[in-house]
Amino acid sequence: MIILENNCILEVNNLSKTYTKGKKEIIKAVDNISFRAYKGEILGLLGANGAGKTTTVKMICSLVKASEGTVLIDGIDNFKKRSKALKKISAVLEGNRNIYWKLTVRENLEFFSALKGIDPKKIQDKIDYYINIFNLKEKEKVIASKLSRGMQQKLAIATALISEAEVILLDEPTLGLDVKASYDIRRMLTEIVKKENKTIILTTHDMNVVEDVCDRVIIVDHGRIIAEDKIENLMRLFNVKSYNFVIEGNLSENQKLELSKINHLEIKESSESTEILINLEDNQLFYKVMSTFGSENSVIKTIESKELNFEEVFIKILGRSKKDEYVDIA
Repeated sequence: MIILENNCILEVNNLSKTYTKGKKEIIKAVDNISFRAYKGEILGLLGANGAGKTTTVKMICSLVKASEGTVLIDGIDNFKKRSKALKKISAVLEGNRNIYWKLTVRENLEFFSALKGIDPKKIQDKIDYYINIFNLKEKEKVIASKLSRGMQQKLAIATALISEAEVILLDEPTLGLDVKASYDIRRMLTEIVKKENKTIILTTHDMNVVEDVCDRVIIVDHGRIIAEDKIENLMRLFNVKSYNFVIEGNLSENQKLELSKINHLEIKESSESTEILINLEDNQLFYKVMSTFGSENSVIKTIESKELNFEEVFIKILGRSKKDEYVDIA
């Protein structure tokens, strides 16, 4: 997706949230973060538990009062003109109490559209559209409490979309879902953003979701942004290949000594073979490993290689943040 500055729909500026614990201790849940989101993109907001993701989402939709900073939604200050700004956003927070359990699928969509000031009678075609796109047609007359967890989550997202909000905030949208339900939601989100030019900001621990649907990611640690870029750029930053060698028999002490000089290398020995696991940031080291095997005529049984996935990249970025390194690809 090509990002144009005039397509900015959400602007977060110097946003902070502090809490007081006891009489003196001050906890910074969110520490002076700034970012933008654009029309027609899915933006991932990532971080470990307690990193500040959910607090940030709740401040954006005015469920938590910010200590400092501003949130502009389509140019409207969410703190000064709250009612007007909130018409442009909708949220599905973690958990399954985002819908009314005693209402049917269709009744939920009618109810939440009415809450946004939309006459349900005038948007029956749109309700039909969301029922169909989320594969809920056979369950449209079933009360929400009787639906599976996956269907409840689909319905919750549909109720957020029916409001015609331009920005949709999804907190852990695939948490606790089986593989198929998670895949269905990822596919539907991508399709909806493409068709309707909406903006989705999601928090998740599922890196498959991130790789599949996000155009960009923001990684938060201890309330601060430590990385912000497109997925492919962050993957390229850690252009590392992982190799798994299996050698007949055992390595000599000299071979072990040479291999021990290479970072990110692990040796597992058994009575019949030796397994060497290694992540190589410098591809030239591959030849050093091979030379070490050849120095004593070790027989290689198998070699397997794989690229790092985004989950591994995410962990590496968090590791860098411990050294106060900000990851930025310009």
